Amino acid sequence: MQREVVQEAPAREAPRRRRGLTLAQRRALEGYIFISPWIIGFSLFLAYPLFRSFYLSFFKLEALNLKKLTWVGIDHYKEAFLIDVKFLPAFWTTLTNNAVDIPIILVFSLLVAMLANQKLKAVRLFRVIFFLPVVIGSALVIRQLFEQGVGGLALTRQSDWQGLLVTYLGPEFANAVNTFLNRIILVLWRSGMQILIFLAGLHAISPTLYEAARIDGASDWEIFWKITLPMLSPIVLVNLIFTIVDSFTDAFNQVLTYIHQVAFSGGFRLGYAAALGWIYFFAVFAILTIAVVWASRYVYYAGER
Repeated sequence: MQREVVQEAPAREAPRRRRGLTLAQRRALEGYIFISPWIIGFSLFLAYPLFRSFYLSFFKLEALNLKKLTWVGIDHYKEAFLIDVKFLPAFWTTLTNNAVDIPIILVFSLLVAMLANQKLKAVRLFRVIFFLPVVIGSALVIRQLFEQGVGGLALTRQSDWQGLLVTYLGPEFANAVNTFLNRIILVLWRSGMQILIFLAGLHAISPTLYEAARIDGASDWEIFWKITLPMLSPIVLVNLIFTIVDSFTDAFNQVLTYIHQVAFSGGFRLGYAAALGWIYFFAVFAILTIAVVWASRYVYYAGER
């Protein structure tokens, strides 16, 4: 018998699925594209100077000649904590001032942004007034203004009302009021960028959420805590990071002023100044990490959880 040759039909290949990027991957890619100019600029202009400053913190420079270096190990770091009587008090003062200023700046910026987001007359002029100091006033300009007595009571100027305040209330109370007014002026001056960021976050919240809440009978107070603040929580985190960095690098920072004096005044101790700078950097980085980890627990991302 002739065997019938049965030719099996070739199995159909299963159609290949086109695998595209997930939503999370697309968002991550967009983020990398946005920060790519910063990565390129950091690699070209900042990476080597940072590495060089860390390297110099372990050496003692002779006659400002980078080729004549004397190895001192961690002696500069020991001096900062055990010998130097100015660095730690300056750092503590900066830390306590920022612990007060940062929450005030965030709360004030959020309140002003919510007011500027209302449908009021001349609201654009209102936004410009609060953002104008960021545009026209750099850190050096602000410092020069305060050194000339523009801020607060300006006790260096002997005006009539200042004399009355000092005479009847005492110089200590007058100095306290002057410090308070200076602090308020700085808070107002340093809140422009945060207000702008909060405004962008408020515009991103869908109006349908507010309409649904009002139909259900929610009050404005409940809408703020149940809708506005949770939807703004990622923006609050961004503003928290920005405010911490900005506060620890502002024009009135005593630590940075002292580091500048050590580096370029009184001996030109560039190696010791580099060590102080890195101690300050690691301290601020630790504070920023703790703040971000703590705040991230309360951040709500719509559509993810």
